[in-house]
Amino acid sequence: MAIRKIEHVGIMVTNIELSISYYTKVLGLEHRKTMTHSNGVIRLAFLAFPGHEETEIELIEGYNSELPAEGKVHHVAFTVDDVEVEFTRIKQLQVPLRDTEITTLPDGSRYFFFYGPDGELFELFQPGTAQ
Repeated sequence: MAIRKIEHVGIMVTNIELSISYYTKVLGLEHRKTMTHSNGVIRLAFLAFPGHEETEIELIEGYNSELPAEGKVHHVAFTVDDVEVEFTRIKQLQVPLRDTEITTLPDGSRYFFFYGPDGELFELFQPGTAQ
C-alpha cells in the first residue's frame, strides 16, 4: 500500500469566497488555488497553513448545501503514489466504491471515493503535476 499522508479534508460551503475569507482571516490559512471541478458545477478551493502545506482544507461549493452543520465535513482524502494501482487494490478488497471510475481534475489530479464501514467517505488522491 502506498498511502503517504492525509491529503485534505473536504468541507462543504455555500459561498466559497466568503469561506476563503473566513479561513484565511480567522484560521490563518493561505489560499493556494480555486478551480471549477471538471463537472463544470462544483467549485473547489484549497487552503493550507503557511509553511505546512502537506495537508490542506478543501472547500466545496455547489455539492449539497442542505446538510446540517454536523454533516458539512464531506470526506477525508489520502495522498497516494499511483491512484490506478490503489483503485484496483480497493476493488479487489471488495470495499464499497462510490465511484465506478477515476476522476481527473483540470490540474491533472486524479481521485476516487469509497466508503468506510460506517458509511464514512474516503478519497484516494494523486496530485497533478500542474500544481
